[in-house]
Amino acid sequence: MQYTRLGTSGLKVSRIALGCMSFGASSEQQRAWTLDDEGAEPIFRQALDLGITFWDTANIYGMGSSEEIVGRALKKYPRRDDIVLATKVFFPLHQGPGGSGLSRKAIMEQVDASLSRLGTDYIDLYQIHRFDPETPVAETMEALHDVVKAGKVRYIGASSMWAWQFATMQHVAETNGWTRFVSMQDQYNLVQREEEREMFGLLADQGVGSLPWSPLAAGLVARPWGEKSTSRAHSNPTTDQQGRPLFLDSDKAIVDEVQRIAEERGVSMATVAMAWVLNNPVVSAPIVGATKPHHLADAVAALDVQLSDDEVTALEKHYTPRLPTYF
Repeated sequence: MQYTRLGTSGLKVSRIALGCMSFGASSEQQRAWTLDDEGAEPIFRQALDLGITFWDTANIYGMGSSEEIVGRALKKYPRRDDIVLATKVFFPLHQGPGGSGLSRKAIMEQVDASLSRLGTDYIDLYQIHRFDPETPVAETMEALHDVVKAGKVRYIGASSMWAWQFATMQHVAETNGWTRFVSMQDQYNLVQREEEREMFGLLADQGVGSLPWSPLAAGLVARPWGEKSTSRAHSNPTTDQQGRPLFLDSDKAIVDEVQRIAEERGVSMATVAMAWVLNNPVVSAPIVGATKPHHLADAVAALDVQLSDDEVTALEKHYTPRLPTYF
């Protein structure tokens, strides 16, 4: 395993992060592929064996049950201080003013709820899951600063928003002497590269590390074109909540290049696609939502793959611009 600082902060993280959206209570019917404690146990063990000590969850995953499963794993396997633990706040968990959003009330209520479910007295990286247009930016940033000063949170991060929104939040924090974001968890993969236009330049300028989610485009670039995931084929959407397409027909050429390079190198397609994501200098740690042993193994294998300039060109040349999705 390789380790790196998260952006220019002092926080060191494993270059592969374990995404815990895959974990949820067995009664949670939101996603048929979620794993309960028993199903998640071998994934946690494998992550530790591979040196993956950066674990990412959210209060909304499994309506809180993902945090509970992660919390039980923290007590069972590693020392708490050996894990960089990340969670998030924004999406609605219940009705009422403290159940969603980024108001002071919501942040103060939800950070305590997350700490309780995780069974810990501090969160290493507390991330806002989306931008909240209904709450003044200053209110959100001061509340985040206060939970840091209270010792409940060590660092703060953000996720999936327009670059101008992120820049505004950073500016308000800096102007007032409040805690600034050290990370941006954004969608980034071979078929969704819109973050390269404005966000990545901003992150580089601000010393903020990118934590790509869906680095394999929900598996699209990890298998030959037209081959569906046996575990998620029944639930894979084609558009986001706003009706924006997730994939285009032109993406086939990209997937074909991934397949060709993988076959030439004798590695999995997932390893090639992950190596391309890791190749971007602003990327600190892609987030891998593992449900099977090969998911983490393929991701870690990418750390040893150095793509040639010709391979990078081949992987990128067929990209078609599109709208960002899921925010």
